[in-house]
Amino acid sequence: MSKSPGDITLLLRELQAGNPAVESRLVPLVYDELRRTARRYMRGERADHTLQPTALVHEAYLRLIRQQEVDWQNRAHFFGVAAQLMRHILVDHARAHKAEKRGGHEPKLSLDEALACSEEKGAGLLALDEALTRLNERDQRQGRIVELRFFGGLTEEEVAEVLGLSARTVKREWSVARAWLYKELSKGANSA
Repeated sequence: MSKSPGDITLLLRELQAGNPAVESRLVPLVYDELRRTARRYMRGERADHTLQPTALVHEAYLRLIRQQEVDWQNRAHFFGVAAQLMRHILVDHARAHKAEKRGGHEPKLSLDEALACSEEKGAGLLALDEALTRLNERDQRQGRIVELRFFGGLTEEEVAEVLGLSARTVKREWSVARAWLYKELSKGANSA
């Protein structure tokens, strides 16, 4: 079977329609891309991080295939949701790790540092997640674009397809959202 986006979309729709037999055909088509996304997330994590990319992929995949209420539109939509789930898994993991340390100060990161996946990414991921939550409250579309671009690694064209926007709009909104996040994270770094 080829790895065409259409094949993935068809299999997702069959899975959603209640055909669990297609799962064995879907896994080989999506696994490599899920691993790439997980590696992007894990690239700058602390050296003693207990969650490995493979475990992150498996956790996200299990949650993905259990999604009953999602109407899988296409391949890009699937990977966008996968990126979102991976982000939530890592944020939950970072919060749990922080809670274990009992009250240590959380260092703040600039967007540049967050984008560069610095050594302090666990704590920085929490700061970025909080800033992204505020962005979502301010402008949900921009928040979704950041999530799909930064965390999901989707291209502007793929984000446009998922959100039903033009690539030009995505490019403009991505630029505005990055500037806003940079400002928010800079404020946090300056007050630390």
